[in-house]
Amino acid sequence: MRAAYITRLGSPDVIRHGELPQPAPGPHDVLVDVEVSAVNHVDTFVRSGAWRTPLEFPFVIGRDLVGTVASAGPGTTGFRTGDAVWCNSLGHDGRQGAAAEQVVVPADRLYHLPGNVDAVDAVALAHPAATAHLALFTHGGLRAGESVAVLGAGGNVGSALVVMAARAGARVIAVASGRDEAYVRSLGAEHVVDYRSHDVAAQIRAAAPHGVDVYLDTSGRNDLDAAVDLLASRGRIVLMAGLRTRPVLPVGPLYLMDRSVRGFAISHADTAHLADAASGINTLLAAGLLRPRATEVLPLDKAAEAHRRLDEGSVHGKLVLRIRD
Repeated sequence: MRAAYITRLGSPDVIRHGELPQPAPGPHDVLVDVEVSAVNHVDTFVRSGAWRTPLEFPFVIGRDLVGTVASAGPGTTGFRTGDAVWCNSLGHDGRQGAAAEQVVVPADRLYHLPGNVDAVDAVALAHPAATAHLALFTHGGLRAGESVAVLGAGGNVGSALVVMAARAGARVIAVASGRDEAYVRSLGAEHVVDYRSHDVAAQIRAAAPHGVDVYLDTSGRNDLDAAVDLLASRGRIVLMAGLRTRPVLPVGPLYLMDRSVRGFAISHADTAHLADAASGINTLLAAGLLRPRATEVLPLDKAAEAHRRLDEGSVHGKLVLRIRD
């Protein structure tokens, strides 16, 4: 079978495209014919070694896929040959990745795809939407009526955060490019702040005079000094990006108001939390409320190019590899 894979850690140049043996599923696994696979920043971290996780070489890259069930092991339930499915947790902790014609997926990491959802749209949203769900609900503890500040609201994760927070009954303050104001308002943002403004913090404070309950910075800049000051009593900052940032932590204002900073990486999410996120995502996908803003589809043999462009920061939108037509 064709696959994009590596035999050692390194730059995008280590990615190879070629034939690998067909994987052998176990009794609790599902063999999936892959249609498309997304390319994420976390994939570049694994490939380069910036994120250390057990790998068996040759290692198929990639995390997310949409495809159809080729066969299901005798220990699985709920999957039949031909079912449209998706997964967003391969390529980590010893699991081979998604960028291959066929992959093995543990049944508890595989989800049915709603019938009216485009495969490219679904795979483009698999990682950012799950990240948003976990940030808001699992780690942010969001409740109806609370205020949420979303920095980078026009991006892949940011736009999903706005949709989910608004649907949950929260007041959303979105920080984005001025040209994205109409877009993020259409997703449910009540207030929009241009990130180029000289007084971003003051505008957030004006929109939430008693403080925001959940603060999320998808850009990974992680200015905790400013963020903590914007929190309500018992407000939560959820960190989800910024692998190499080392921000100053204002300890006094943090503990005197029962505020907290919580970090998470989707790679460590357990299968129950991932399944809960997938259920919420499927509901929004089926209703047409979650859509990727921009996607670019490349053939599988351009996987190295996709990684190179991500490393260079030249990607606007989402890159998707088409494995088969």
